[in-house]
Amino acid sequence: MLLVTTEFVPGREAEPLGLVKGSTIQTVNFVRDFGASLKTLVGGELKDYTAMMDKARVVATERMIQEAQRLGGDAIVGVRFATSAVMQSAAEIMAYGTAVKLRN
Repeated sequence: MLLVTTEFVPGREAEPLGLVKGSTIQTVNFVRDFGASLKTLVGGELKDYTAMMDKARVVATERMIQEAQRLGGDAIVGVRFATSAVMQSAAEIMAYGTAVKLRN
């Protein structure tokens, strides 16, 4: 599955199939969350949160791709990611774009 952030695939015609999206809500466990709150006192990267967000992007992207495949898509154009805080220490990641069927 080809994923592009542009609104088209250069040199290819595409038939739009519809909006596709994938999302997940992730959190870290209480012990790691407590450790992260202490880290904010001294500064630096919150590595557990970075790993959590990386994993969440992968899951959301895979779900978006599965939705595009169900529509018969070859590619997803206009791919974007959005994030929002759902509650303390939990974040939603959403991946979305337009599934297309590529032609010659």
